[in-house]
Amino acid sequence: MQTNKSKITEQLKKEIKKDRHIIGVAAGSGLTAKFAEAGGADFILALSSGYFRQRGVSSLAGYLPVDNSNQVVMDFALKEIIPAMKQIPVIFGLSATDPMINLESYLIKIKESGFAGINNYPTIGLIDGDFRDALEAEGITYEKEVEAIKTASGLGLFTIGFVFNTSQAIDMVKAGADVICVHLGLTTGGVLGGKQIKSLQAAKKLAIDIFHACDQMNPNTIKMVYGGPLNKPIDVQFVYDDTTINGFIGGSAFERIPAEQAIYKVTESFKTTLDISYDHLIQKMIDGLSSNDDYIDFIKKYISLHYNEEITLNELAEIMNLSRPYLSTLFKQKMGLSFQHYLIHFRMNRACEIMGEKRVLLKNIADMVGYPEYAQFSKIFKKYKGVSPKEYMEGLSENEE
Repeated sequence: MQTNKSKITEQLKKEIKKDRHIIGVAAGSGLTAKFAEAGGADFILALSSGYFRQRGVSSLAGYLPVDNSNQVVMDFALKEIIPAMKQIPVIFGLSATDPMINLESYLIKIKESGFAGINNYPTIGLIDGDFRDALEAEGITYEKEVEAIKTASGLGLFTIGFVFNTSQAIDMVKAGADVICVHLGLTTGGVLGGKQIKSLQAAKKLAIDIFHACDQMNPNTIKMVYGGPLNKPIDVQFVYDDTTINGFIGGSAFERIPAEQAIYKVTESFKTTLDISYDHLIQKMIDGLSSNDDYIDFIKKYISLHYNEEITLNELAEIMNLSRPYLSTLFKQKMGLSFQHYLIHFRMNRACEIMGEKRVLLKNIADMVGYPEYAQFSKIFKKYKGVSPKEYMEGLSENEE
């Protein structure tokens, strides 16, 4: 296992020269760390949030007074992670703002315990508002995290600095951080939709702006991204494209989301057929939709997944970088009816399916298909189906008798 700062940096830069992206895995258990190393991870981060995540608790537990973050990392990493690592370094997630430690003494303890470096986590950078102001008034500041990176670097520890904006990145570069990692917030999961595409675009722009400032100070700094909307390889590839970003650090993306999806899909597979086409469509969105049919396919699939939410053609046109009039005309040409009529037809048909599947209050069905106001739903339903929702339900009951 590598523990020498210069050797770790040299190895990572060799990977970069080979056009291979650097991968860091925030592991909450020895099992994750073991298989991450086998899969090609370049380093492991031992973070308290990873420990809690593996126990079915939100990553935010690392920020709550449910336990001592530094002690949690020291205990589980020494027992589970360090013994499992054969070749790659383990980085200690340090709560540098812990008022109960002497920073330099604790850093020496971390080094003597076999950790190769530190990362500033939990980081105050994820806290804002009045609570952030109150913490800083008591001296619990991001500057303490920068100080920890600087002190650790002086002790020969490899350092990874989580940053949230340009000024923090500049401070971390000055402190000697070996890796600057743009933290994009808590990792989001679930179904990928249009709003996810927008989030990816915003994340990429933020990273580009921050790393531009880093390159001006030290072009040799290793640049990585973490969290936020990045939860699949195709998300990370989108951020990599046409940038100088060197790698990705993931926690939930390697532990929580794959485990959740695997358990969910295995269970669901015993009940129904899986729909795998949506990921294919999102891949097309990231690669760039290339045909009119692709645009229409995306709209139809988007409606099928989000019909119970507010959907506008303006939003879809923005996602696909098309003008609204062009998209409206294209949809009508391909589908034979307007976008609005297609959406209403879909919702009304879905409402009929729900009525036939289960006994649900009509006002609840209205909300389930995107109409919070029942009067509006009833009016539209009667216009498109020829009878009121109540009459339709009564007809179903009569047919069952």
